[in-house]
Amino acid sequence: MDYETLLPMVVFLLIMGGIYFALQLLSNRTSHTEERLERIGRPKSLMEIDLNTQPRAERFTGLKDAATSLGGALEPQSELERSALRIKLANAGFRSESAASVYQGIRMATFLAFIVCGGLYFTIKYGMTFKAAQYVLFCGGVGFYVPSLGLAFLRSQRQQQIFLCLPDALDLMVVCVESGLGLDAAMRRVTDEMKGHAKVLAEEFGLANLQLQMGRPRREVLHDLGVRTGVDDMRSLAAILIQADRFGASIAQALRVQSDSMRTRRKQIAEEKAAKTAVQLIFPLVLFIFPGIFVVLVGPAAIQIAKNLLPKMGG
Repeated sequence: MDYETLLPMVVFLLIMGGIYFALQLLSNRTSHTEERLERIGRPKSLMEIDLNTQPRAERFTGLKDAATSLGGALEPQSELERSALRIKLANAGFRSESAASVYQGIRMATFLAFIVCGGLYFTIKYGMTFKAAQYVLFCGGVGFYVPSLGLAFLRSQRQQQIFLCLPDALDLMVVCVESGLGLDAAMRRVTDEMKGHAKVLAEEFGLANLQLQMGRPRREVLHDLGVRTGVDDMRSLAAILIQADRFGASIAQALRVQSDSMRTRRKQIAEEKAAKTAVQLIFPLVLFIFPGIFVVLVGPAAIQIAKNLLPKMGG
């Protein structure tokens, strides 16, 4: 069999595999529905009937299990790759133990969905041809990498929020520490004060406070805070606090120095963006504004030249 004959068969098998997985998901959902109806039919307590008291995590357990089983084939084999994937998901705000499996399941689901939709569309448009198979494979590749792009976007947005709110949080921590509070109490105070306008940073500090209350060493908690956020300033802050706690240095002075350096860095970034503005404006000026100005300035002169020279040249 040649290449052109084999590709339509591969596309057909992929489409049938996508339909099979979709039917499996629907059958799992139906079984969960039947179990719920059976439980409601013979309730043991009023809590089993009240669906509003059911946690949200339990309501989506079936969907999470389906995504986990679907992405099992894409799970990284080495511990280093698994750790890198968990860090990326934690940077985006997904800290669950099953987040990696769910993410891989979403990648596989989008891959199959794009394959099925692309296969139906391009098969109807071009038939079972080599061109249709190429388009279907391209759609599958796009669907496979769409979740990665979404994860990168969520990660960058979350890190940007932490980066912008961190100097204000450090100033508040400096005030709290200099007024006599300890580092743990200062972090709790920052969490309470900034949870309204800096929810991401307050969430991270709140998780760190919870780990400290559970008895974890401060060094490990601060190190995990820097790794979990993925922000360079947060990692440097964690390193400074660890060193200050180890050698008995002034935590307030360390926080003040770190806050000043962060504000200096933000100022330098703003100056860099302002310096790049003149260069970045060249392209819209040349492509969009300059042609309009050229037409307005040169257009009347061109019309006059055409009126005066063309009759003479024709005569």
